[in-house]
Amino acid sequence: MITIDNTIISDDLIEKEFVCDLKKCKGECCVSGDEGAPLEEEEISLLEDYIDRIKPYMTEQGKRVIEKTGIFDYGASGEFVTPLVNDCECAFTIFKDGIAFCAIEKAFLEKKIKFQKPISCHLYPVRIQKYKDYEAVNYHQWHICKSATRTGRNLGVPVYEFLKEPLIRKFGEKWYKKLEEEAKSGKK
Repeated sequence: MITIDNTIISDDLIEKEFVCDLKKCKGECCVSGDEGAPLEEEEISLLEDYIDRIKPYMTEQGKRVIEKTGIFDYGASGEFVTPLVNDCECAFTIFKDGIAFCAIEKAFLEKKIKFQKPISCHLYPVRIQKYKDYEAVNYHQWHICKSATRTGRNLGVPVYEFLKEPLIRKFGEKWYKKLEEEAKSGKK
């Protein structure tokens, strides 16, 4: 384990390798699972502010779910999550050529909004668990990501390098530099 500021980081972020391979997995992480993607409170406010600009990118089913239940739901532990279509796919999921993408991110990429997507989605396969005095930063292994682990291994890309942008988005440049130094020094 590595400790940086108020985070405890699993060695897996350095030791495991990962690079998404959308052509093989088809964005399965957006359509499988027991509940929607975790949301932070400030993300709910952003979604509320931007929902009218996101809706044009959403599927009709996704729009119906949002209109019926709102832009968030509650997970099994009471945390905020994105709502699901048919208890399966995220309501913000869109498809192109059979691959799942994010309507929020599409609106962002087309400069309609200033919110890229929920940080939990951007960070995947890393999951953050919040505790009273710290946050645990863990690598989540899921069978649907076998092609990503294989691709990461073939390319020699550790999880933390693959996730540089979202880790900086979440924790900042200084935090990431410290993680990079820890990884390069071999300290654990």
